[in-house]
Amino acid sequence: MTLFDPGSEGAPTERTTSEEAFLQALLDAEAGLTRAQSSLGLAPAAAGEAVTAAAVAERFDVRDLAVRARGGGNPVIPLVADLTSAVPAEHSPYVHRGATSQDILDSALMLVAARTLDVVLDELVGVEGVLASLAREHRDTVMPGRTLTQHAVPTTFGLKAAGWRSLVLDARDRVRGVRAALPVQLGGAAGTLAAFGAYGAEDPVAVVSVYARELGLAEPELPWHVLRTPVADLAGALAFTAGALGKIAADVLVLSRTEIGEVAEGAGGGSSVMPHKANPVRSTLVAAAARRAPALAATLYASLPAEDERPAGAWHAEWATVRELLRVVGGAARDASELVSGLVVRADVMHAHLSTTGGAIVSERLSVELAGVLGRGPAKELLAAASRRAREESRSLADVLATEPSLKDAAVNVSDLTDPSRYVGVAGALVDRALTRQ
Repeated sequence: MTLFDPGSEGAPTERTTSEEAFLQALLDAEAGLTRAQSSLGLAPAAAGEAVTAAAVAERFDVRDLAVRARGGGNPVIPLVADLTSAVPAEHSPYVHRGATSQDILDSALMLVAARTLDVVLDELVGVEGVLASLAREHRDTVMPGRTLTQHAVPTTFGLKAAGWRSLVLDARDRVRGVRAALPVQLGGAAGTLAAFGAYGAEDPVAVVSVYARELGLAEPELPWHVLRTPVADLAGALAFTAGALGKIAADVLVLSRTEIGEVAEGAGGGSSVMPHKANPVRSTLVAAAARRAPALAATLYASLPAEDERPAGAWHAEWATVRELLRVVGGAARDASELVSGLVVRADVMHAHLSTTGGAIVSERLSVELAGVLGRGPAKELLAAASRRAREESRSLADVLATEPSLKDAAVNVSDLTDPSRYVGVAGALVDRALTRQ
C-alpha cells in the first residue's frame, strides 16, 4: 500500500505486483526448476512435488526475507535457505539445483510481468471497445479543431475518439508482443549451463526448454543475464502504453476546463475547500502516470550496458523499477477504463464553440474557394478587410461577407462556405476506416 500513489491503489494489477506476488513468483520459479529436472530424470519425481508443495508464499516472511537480502544483495539467497528448510530432508538437495540467483529472480520478474500484462491487456481491450462506440456515435459531431491551443479548422469528436482508439490499439499490440516473448532465465553461474551437465544432464539446453514450459514463459535462444532485451522491450511497451493513455487524459483535461466544457468525467472528484468543484480525477491520475513512466523506462534502458557475465548494480536497479512501472501502467489502464466509460460528451457545447471566432474557423476554406472566384490577390484582400470589419463591428464573418457586392455578383453562397459542418474534410470516412482495425 502506497499513500502517495493513488493511481495504482486498488487496481487489479496491485495484486499481481504486490510483495506477496513477487515472493510467490520467486517460489514458482524455484518449484518449476525442480519439476523440470524431475521430468528429465535429473531429480526424483517426488522432489518436484515436495518443492512445489512447500513453495507457498504464505509460509514465508516477506519482511524477514527483505531484511536478510541485504547480506547477499538479493532476496533469492535467504529464500533458498528457507525453502530448503521447508522441504523434507530427502528432497532438499534438489532445491535451486544448478541455478544461480539471477536465474530465479529474472524468471520471477518475467512471471510477474506476464501476470500483470494479462490484466493490462484486459483493460486495454475494454478501453478500445468504449472508444470504438464513442467514435461511431460521434462520427459526425462537429467541434473546433485546435492547434497550438487555438481554433484551427473544424473536426469531429468521432475522429478524435478514433485517434485515441488507434493509440490504444498500438499499445495493445506492443504489449501482446512483449507478453508472448517474455522468456524464462536459466544459465547457471556464468550462463554456460555447466552445473546441469555436472548433475548429469546429457543435454542441458533441454532443461531450459522444459523449465520454460513449466513456467509458461518463452524459451530464450541464450541465457540473457547480461543481454537485457526482454527488460528493455517490456520497458518500451509499458512507457508507450502510459503515453497512449496519457494522450486521452491530456485531451480530456483541456476539453473539460470550465471555459471549454465540451466533455466531462462522469464522476468528478471533489475539493477539500471548494464544494462546487468536480475535478477530472481519472484524467489527472492517468496524466501523472504518463509523466512517471518514461523516467522509469529510462532506468531500465540504462541497465542495458551490463558488464561481464553478471553486472554489479545494473541488474539490481531493475527489480523495483520494473515493479513500479508495472504498477503505474496497470493503474493508468484501470483509470483510463473508468474515464472513457463515464465520459460525458457535450455535442451542443462543441457546436456552440464553432462560432467563437465569428466564422474565422473556416477561413482556410474561404481562402481557397474565393481565390477560385476572385483571384488569389483580390480574395486575400477581401478576406482581410472582412475579418477586420467583423472584429470591429462584433459581427460574424458570414454577415460581413454577405454584404460584399463582388460575392453577390459571383453568386457565391456565403452561408454554405461559412458553415463549419460543411468543412470537416473526410473526417467521417477516416472514422469508418479506423474502425475496421481489429
